[in-house]
Amino acid sequence: MEEFSQMIAAAMKLPVHRIENTLKLLIGGATIPFISRYRKEATGELDEVRIGEIQSRYEKLCELSKRKETILSTISEQGKLTEALKQRIAQCWDSTELEDIYLPFKPKRKTRAEVARQKGLEPLAVLLMMQQENHLEQRVRSFVKGEVKDEEDALKGARDIIAEQVNEDERSRNQVRNQFSRQAIITAKVVKGKESDEAAAKYRDYFDFSEPLKKCTSHRLLAIRRGESEGILKVSITPEDDGLCTERLERLYVRGNNACSAQVAEAVNDAYKRLLKPAIETEFSAMSKDKADEEAIRVFAENLHQLLLAPPLGQKRVMGIDPGFRTGCKVVCLDAQGALLHNEAIYPHPPKSEYQQAARKLTKLVEQYQIEAIAIGNGTASRETEQFVTSQRYDRNVQVFVVSEDGASIYSASKTAREEFPDYDVTVRGAVSIGRRLMDPLAELVKIDAKSIGVGQYQHDVDQTKLKASLDQTVESCVNLVGVNVNTASKHLLTYVSGLGPTLAQNIVDYRTANGPFHSRKELLKVPRMGAKAFEQCAGFLRIPQAENPLDNSAVHPESYPLVEKMAKDLHCSVADLIKQKELRNQIQLQRYVTETVGLPTLTDILQELDKPGRDPRQQIQVFSFDPNIRTLDDLKEGMELPGIVTNITNFGCFVDIGIKENGLVHISQLADKFVSDPTTVVSIHQHVRVRVLGVDHERKRVQLTMKGLNK
Repeated sequence: MEEFSQMIAAAMKLPVHRIENTLKLLIGGATIPFISRYRKEATGELDEVRIGEIQSRYEKLCELSKRKETILSTISEQGKLTEALKQRIAQCWDSTELEDIYLPFKPKRKTRAEVARQKGLEPLAVLLMMQQENHLEQRVRSFVKGEVKDEEDALKGARDIIAEQVNEDERSRNQVRNQFSRQAIITAKVVKGKESDEAAAKYRDYFDFSEPLKKCTSHRLLAIRRGESEGILKVSITPEDDGLCTERLERLYVRGNNACSAQVAEAVNDAYKRLLKPAIETEFSAMSKDKADEEAIRVFAENLHQLLLAPPLGQKRVMGIDPGFRTGCKVVCLDAQGALLHNEAIYPHPPKSEYQQAARKLTKLVEQYQIEAIAIGNGTASRETEQFVTSQRYDRNVQVFVVSEDGASIYSASKTAREEFPDYDVTVRGAVSIGRRLMDPLAELVKIDAKSIGVGQYQHDVDQTKLKASLDQTVESCVNLVGVNVNTASKHLLTYVSGLGPTLAQNIVDYRTANGPFHSRKELLKVPRMGAKAFEQCAGFLRIPQAENPLDNSAVHPESYPLVEKMAKDLHCSVADLIKQKELRNQIQLQRYVTETVGLPTLTDILQELDKPGRDPRQQIQVFSFDPNIRTLDDLKEGMELPGIVTNITNFGCFVDIGIKENGLVHISQLADKFVSDPTTVVSIHQHVRVRVLGVDHERKRVQLTMKGLNK
C-alpha cells in the first residue's frame, strides 16, 4: 500500500500521509460519506470527490498489479523471463506500456508469421533484416523446399515474420501512436442504402462527417458510435497522413539500398497497413470512447445529484394525478407520510369529456382528504389537466405543481412497486409515485434505476459498470447528505445509507414493523446483524425526530456525544439547552475540546449542527406556471419570451420544458452573454428560467431557444 500511496499522492499533488490515512479507512470498510463527514482530521478535510478519486486510483493500481502477476507468470512458463525483463515489468505502471512489453510473449492464434516460421523461414527473415546480402536471389533459392513453393513464397513468408516483429516492437507502436495523437481524424459516412431509412434521420449530421479526434466532443463521439452500432454509419479513425507514418517506420528499420532493404520496406508497409494501423486505431477508438464515457457519466452524475436534491414539499397531504385523455386521469390521495388513502379515475378531457362530474369529484376529494397540494405528471394531457385543476374552487388554499414523471412507468411496473402496492395496477402506482415525488423527490427517486430518470446523455451507450458505480455513489452521497428518518424511510432509501446495504435495510424495516418506532440510535444495535462497524458507519446519517436525546435527530455522530455532553456540563446546562440557546453556544471555546483524534474541523461541524440540528440542506420548493397560451409546437413563434424549467443538462447546452411535449434546446453558445465552457456553471436541474424562441423545426420537432439577456 505504501508504494500505491506515494504514486497516488504524486498524481493528486497531496501529502502521502493523507492518502495513506484515507486508504486505511477505505480498506477497513469505511464509506466515502462517512470518511468525508466524520474523519476530516485523518484526511485533511478531503471532500467526497477527492476521496472517490483516491479509491478509483487505488482500484486501478490493484488491477494493474494483478495483470502484472499474470504477465510474469505467462512469460515465466515460456522460459523467457530474464531478470531485466522482470525488473522492467515490476517498475511499469502504465497499462499501455505494459501491454506493449507483453505483446511479443502473448499467446497468439496461428498467425501468418507463425506459419512462415513453421516452414523454416525465420533465418531468411533474419538475413533480410541484416540488409547486407548482395546475392539475395541465390540465398533465397536455398529456402525453396518442403512447403515453400518458390522464391516469392519464401520472401512472402520472411516478410510476414518481419511484419510481425515490426508490429510487436514498442518503438513502432509508439511512433504510430504519436502520429495518431497529433493527427488522428475521426470520419463517419452513411452506410450505402441507409440514407433514406427512417431510423437514419437523427444521424443526418454525420452522413459525411470528419473532424480531428481530439476536437470531437463527448456527445458527438457517442452519437457517432451509436449510429455505427445501429448499422447506419461507418466510422474510422486514421492519421491525416498515412505516408508520414510509413516513412517514419522505414527510418527505423530500412538501413540500406539493396534488394534486402526493399524487402524490409515492403514488410514495414505491410506491418503498418495490416497490423499496426488497425491495432492503434482500435486502441484510440477505445481510448476516445473511454474519455467520452467518462465525460458523459460525469454530466449524468452531476444532473442526478441536482435532481435528487430538488426541493421537497415536505410532509403534507398530497393529491397525485397521472393525466391522460382516453384512459382518463388517475387520481390518488396521500397522507402526510405518503400512504395511499384513496384512488379513482376522472375523465375531464375528450373523448369522454365528463368535465362537471370530474370537477365535483376533484373538489370533494380535496375537502374529504384535506389535500394541501396537487402534483400533476408532466406527460400526455399535462397542460390540459393543469388548467382543469387550477380553474376549480376549493375549500382551502391548494398549491398546484407539475412534476416530472420520467421513470414513473419504470417504477410502477417494478418489483418494488408490486411489493408496496400488490393490490393496485400500474396506473395507481404511477400516480402515487408522482405525488410522492413532490413530497420528497430523493426518497421516491431512489426506487428507480437512475438510468431511467431522464437526465443523462447517451447513458445507454457508455460503460454500464462504470455508470452504475458512479450513479450509486451519487445516490449514496445525496442520501447521506440529507440524512434519513429511520422510522419512516423505505427499505430502498435505507439501502443507500452509509454502512447498511439491502440486508441491513430490510432488517431495520422488519425490526420497526415488529417493535414499533426506534426511540434512540442506540436501539439500532438490537437490529439483527447490526454490528459495531455497521453502526459506526450509519448512525450519524440516521435521524430519530422524537428521540429523548436531541442529538439523535442531528448529524452529530454518537461517538461525539460525550464531547457535546462535556460542553453542556462545562456551561452548567443540558444538551437540549445548548441546542435551544445561541448565547450558550457562543460561549463554547472549541480549542478546549481538541484531542489527539478530534480536531477543529469536527468540532466546527458539531457546533454548526447544534445551531440547526437535522437541518435539510435542500432549498425551498417554488410554484411554477407555464405560459397559458403555449400548448403545442404550433403555438410557438420566433421571438417569443417564455418561462421554462431546466430538465436536462449536457455538454452542448441544456433542455428546457416550456410546457409542450417537446423540450427546447438552449445551445451552450446561447446560455449567457459571456463565453460558457461548462453549462453546469450557468444552469442547474429544475432551475426556473426565461427563454426566447430562436427557431422551430416542425419536421424534426425541435425548438431552438436562447437565454441571452434574459436571466440577469
